[in-house]
Amino acid sequence: MKRAIITGGAGLIGTGLCSALAEQGYEVASFDVEQGPEGVRQIHCDAGDETSVTGAFEELGWDSLDLLVNNAGIAGPSNGPISELSLTDWRRVTDSHLTSAFLMTRSAVPLMGEGASIVNMASTRAFMSEPETEAYAASKGGLVALTHALAVSLGPKIRVNAIAPGWISGEEDLRPIDHEQHPAGRVGRPRDVAEAVLYLASAGFMTGQVLTLDGGMSRKMIYAE
Repeated sequence: MKRAIITGGAGLIGTGLCSALAEQGYEVASFDVEQGPEGVRQIHCDAGDETSVTGAFEELGWDSLDLLVNNAGIAGPSNGPISELSLTDWRRVTDSHLTSAFLMTRSAVPLMGEGASIVNMASTRAFMSEPETEAYAASKGGLVALTHALAVSLGPKIRVNAIAPGWISGEEDLRPIDHEQHPAGRVGRPRDVAEAVLYLASAGFMTGQVLTLDGGMSRKMIYAE
């Protein structure tokens, strides 16, 4: 049986990832400070904290790992003018996304054999932004760079790729315009991300790449009328 670790496994995307991988026969461990979905191993872990990550791997006790998905991260509290962004809040956001991917990868690599895969959860906000999202954008941009650096360093034994989701929602009461503004005709779902992870986990010639998953939004020219 293949084994997978999902950080942030209790969140919207993480829950979908855990469930989809379990359905595909993976033994799945959710690393999160919150309770993840039923049917997967629950490991309490703050992925941005070195001591917590070390203890989580000791608790897990696995001697092999096929897939690591670095999905943990928070969006706030960085939204606000850069002149008012504290160093504490900056580090809280960047640690949750970027430092966590470093810490988790460092601990996971010794368990990973030939053909193993790492998927980093970036974002289209690594390439485009709304105002006052500097810490989040920098974190996701850093994940893109970390992805190609790791792919070169760990290949050919381990492949490393990233996914850059756009708008992903589990809500059913979105407005028609929310869906219609996407060239694909709808907002993304957690299952879309899970399918992309499963593809990257098996795509043997794909490494160092960022798979944009945004329903075509970043290809759409937008002009004020």
